[in-house]
Amino acid sequence: SLRDALVAASTLNTFNNHADRVRMANLAQTVNVLQALILTDKEKMLLTPTYHVFDLYKVHQDATLIPLMVNTRDYVQGTEKLPALNASASRDKSGNIHITIVNIDPTNAIDLPVELAGVDNMNITGQIITSEKFTDHNTFEKPGVIVPKPFSGVRKTKAGLDVKIPSKSLVLLTLAAK
Repeated sequence: SLRDALVAASTLNTFNNHADRVRMANLAQTVNVLQALILTDKEKMLLTPTYHVFDLYKVHQDATLIPLMVNTRDYVQGTEKLPALNASASRDKSGNIHITIVNIDPTNAIDLPVELAGVDNMNITGQIITSEKFTDHNTFEKPGVIVPKPFSGVRKTKAGLDVKIPSKSLVLLTLAAK
């Protein structure tokens, strides 16, 4: 489901942000299990929302961590609360900057200002994984319910970027030199 995908993305952001201690992380199983990347049924196969998260996060592999700090309000459910946004960033060997941002709030979009020098000389592209409901998922009848789509909710500012992160979503921004 979308919920599974956002938990996976949040976990991968945590791993990325602790790259000084986390050298490797694995999935024990990838096919036909809980939190699977791929589901099969005889000759049929589908990619789950979690597969698409792992596919987007490939950009952080063999890249250099860029430390960042996200100031965000909390998402509150009953007596429990968590930061509504979590994120990680890296620079790949080509010099591209990749920022992955997760909004766990099921109803509210969040505006995120990003202070970053030099964005005037960069092309910015984005992808998003989201859906109407947390419980939405891909099925053999509808395998494309949750797939990455182009994201256009980012604009350049004098200080860097302003990103509008939709509710219950993962956004990947790629900043590449022009």
